[in-house]
Amino acid sequence: MPDLRVRQARADDHDAVVDFTDDPWPDREVSDYIPRVFPEWVASDGPEQRTFVATVDGDPMGVCQGVCLSDHEAWAQGMRVAPDARGLGLAHRLTEAVFDWAAERGATVCRNLVFSWNVQGLGTSRGIGFEPVTEFRWVHPEPDADAEVASDTTHTVTGHADAAWSYWQRSDACRTLRGLALAPDESWAVRELTRADLRRFADEGAVFAVQSGSDGTVGTAYRARDYEPGDGDERVAEYGVAAWTDVPAARVLFAAIARDAAAVGADRTRVLLPETPRAVSDAAYAGVELGEEPDFVLEADLTDR
Repeated sequence: MPDLRVRQARADDHDAVVDFTDDPWPDREVSDYIPRVFPEWVASDGPEQRTFVATVDGDPMGVCQGVCLSDHEAWAQGMRVAPDARGLGLAHRLTEAVFDWAAERGATVCRNLVFSWNVQGLGTSRGIGFEPVTEFRWVHPEPDADAEVASDTTHTVTGHADAAWSYWQRSDACRTLRGLALAPDESWAVRELTRADLRRFADEGAVFAVQSGSDGTVGTAYRARDYEPGDGDERVAEYGVAAWTDVPAARVLFAAIARDAAAVGADRTRVLLPETPRAVSDAAYAGVELGEEPDFVLEADLTDR
């Protein structure tokens, strides 16, 4: 019977982690970010973040990280288990460690993200306690300082945070996404969007409220962050969510995003949309590049811990 343990990750685990995360999906042309970020994860662990490894007879064979995104929301990410160690329950042990750590810090819910094509990941997430919540898709407006829409539009764009919040609260996107949008400090993580978030983003000039005369506010988005991932050879602007009433509003909103992305020097964008036929087809009709596939968000209730 092998000796199975879970402990906090250490810097000297890097080589072992790289060995089993270097090519986790050999049937797909995608690379894994874990080998690149693992040293940073370990170095930045603290009260709001903890990286765990699962060992088999002392050798690291699994990894997962927990992050506190708010005072009651945690995020689990980077779950990987070595192929030779699958079937030993390492994913369950790692998840339990993240859940316990998060609950000790006051979290009442923990969420994760699984690519929709990752059938094994979806099954594992369900099996270790996560329940489905929502799905979203990225779209990618091209940064363009001169982006405009038809000259006869009556729409205007403001940075009014409370108008953006009111529209978000009544939007189909909010209902579909269960109030979730991109977290500002953690890439590819979602949490509950708040009025205070939008007011802070507005202070940074990163809120967009589309208004249309007597119809009031008909669309909203915000820039969650802009940064240089990987080797720093490009800059990405991430927009936490985009919501709109109709295609004309969507076109105005995407033009505002394109101008903003250019203003912050971004080479490309990621904008989160709810994965619905209406939202995705609206974005296509508006002429925006769509991501190939949606991503699923799942969550686990931690209140019984």
